[in-house]
Amino acid sequence: MVNGLRLITGNSNRPLAKAIAAYLNSPLTDAAVTRFSDGEIRAKINENIRGTDVFIIQSTHPPAENLFELLILIDAARRASAKRVTAVMPYFGYARQDRKDQPRVPITAKLVANLIATSGADRVLTIDLHAGQIQGFFDIPVDHLYGSSILIDHFKEEIADDMVVVSPDVGSIKVARACAKRLNCSLALVDKRRPAPNESEVMHVIGEVEAKHAIIIDDMVDTGGTLTGAAYALMQHGASGVYAGCTHPVLSGDAIERIQSSPLKELVVTDTIPIPQEKRVDKLKIKTTAALFGEAITRIHEEKSVSVLFER
Repeated sequence: MVNGLRLITGNSNRPLAKAIAAYLNSPLTDAAVTRFSDGEIRAKINENIRGTDVFIIQSTHPPAENLFELLILIDAARRASAKRVTAVMPYFGYARQDRKDQPRVPITAKLVANLIATSGADRVLTIDLHAGQIQGFFDIPVDHLYGSSILIDHFKEEIADDMVVVSPDVGSIKVARACAKRLNCSLALVDKRRPAPNESEVMHVIGEVEAKHAIIIDDMVDTGGTLTGAAYALMQHGASGVYAGCTHPVLSGDAIERIQSSPLKELVVTDTIPIPQEKRVDKLKIKTTAALFGEAITRIHEEKSVSVLFER
């Protein structure tokens, strides 16, 4: 057990929290997050954490109770006189609402950042924010890890040669370029137009993909529309096979059915969001982030540099 370090989790992603605890050889602190009969959230930390370094592991994917559980646990730890409280968010929800792209809409990502800081968090540890500049929404330190290293290691083992990394849109081009550099292969871009929210229309492919294993890299897969549309376009342009790697498996709506019926040979995701058993189809491969988060937590606790983990 790491001296002075305490791991606490809510209900959003207990399997990952347990895996991180096992990596650190440090048991989860006894904490209960329950509901009153009217549905109100109740949290209680059942161990003494005074003067300790507390890491609260909680993804904030829907439902909204996951975010509220995090805020309540942070407040509970602060009021229990923890020396430092770090919000460990494997998935930072509401990250797509990071700007005013229409009149009279909120910037919800900034609101959530304010709520986390106001509740008493001293720092944040997360992975693959939808937009890197969201780090600037926080007035507390943010350690931003990259899941692409986990995805890259998988594809290095699975595919020997003739690879091309594909960005499914302009927003993902920076990450895709970094992945292409690490895989020592070329880069391509799928140009698309989005007619409505959660809908995408692929226009054309920029780059050479013919007779190559195309690997689509993105930070998340939600409805699967962008991913599968890109896969169809790549096959039409002569790709020998299409694979995809996405850190956050949101997988809402008909995403699984869409992915299963698409030309994708494989979709590799991580465990930042728990995936129900009924969604674990053959094409889906799940890689754990436990070691990455565990190493980051160790370095933060020991006041060592975390930058070595920032490599894509």
